[in-house]
Amino acid sequence: MIRKRHLIEILLISSLLTTASAAIARDQSESASPEVGVGAQYDTTHVYVAPEDVDKFVASFLSTFGGQSTKQVIATVTPTPSSTTSQLLQTPVGTVSLFGFKTPIPYPFGAERTGCLVTDLDEAIKVAKDSGAAVLVAPFSDPIGRDAVIQWPGGVNMQLYWHTTKPSYAAFETIPENRVYVSPERVNAFTRGILRFSHGKVVSDDAHAAGVEIGRARDTFRRIRIESVFGKTTVFVTDGHLPYPYGRELTGYEVKDLQETLAKAKASGASVLVDPYTSNGRAAAMVQFPGGYIAEIHAAVPK
Repeated sequence: MIRKRHLIEILLISSLLTTASAAIARDQSESASPEVGVGAQYDTTHVYVAPEDVDKFVASFLSTFGGQSTKQVIATVTPTPSSTTSQLLQTPVGTVSLFGFKTPIPYPFGAERTGCLVTDLDEAIKVAKDSGAAVLVAPFSDPIGRDAVIQWPGGVNMQLYWHTTKPSYAAFETIPENRVYVSPERVNAFTRGILRFSHGKVVSDDAHAAGVEIGRARDTFRRIRIESVFGKTTVFVTDGHLPYPYGRELTGYEVKDLQETLAKAKASGASVLVDPYTSNGRAAAMVQFPGGYIAEIHAAVPK
């Protein structure tokens, strides 16, 4: 009787997830919104560290992943008075917009996860609002273009930007994943909005993903993977009972050799917070770089 009841519960959950995914896909396909994304190589993780940690972070991050930094400048990148060092760290596996604020950081800056290049800022904001996002920071000018900050259902903040001079960056060797933690109550609204905004697709929706991926080896949870012109997004649907550092990482970086990459990270001053584990065809670990930035690093497991 218990096994039969358990089977019925599993079938019911699977049916509900299938229905929810179908509804999300239908909403997305019915959208006539224009494509506003440019490419994953133009989307960056926003990293804020103390000014005294900037150089140490740059050295460690580039030693770990390779790549180079643009020239560091001091600029005002907010609509109200502030001052920060600013530079772009471009690696084969992901890009970081690095800020070392010399003044207090104006609200709500510092809470946005990513910066995404769009073809037209005003059009992108319209599409985002039509897709369920709220505008936290209305459009403003910066030294090289225009920006705005939006928030998706579930409290996920994203900066949109447009450059006066069109940038041209090489494609990534592997596309990083934006790692988002959302409550069960808001996940459908978040997913529906992101899909409509990005014209993306759900590539997997697992109701029983292995809990080791969120530091709870005895449990399971729902994991949704999305791909679009903006890159990859992995949505972790949890009750918020997360052991440190899960939920603190912003981005997952795919590398060819995890152990080799971790060795480079440790040699350059980074700390391994979660030792390597294997799940869903990948070996993964959590690393903290100088300055406090936490990242997931993973590699495909040979089949």
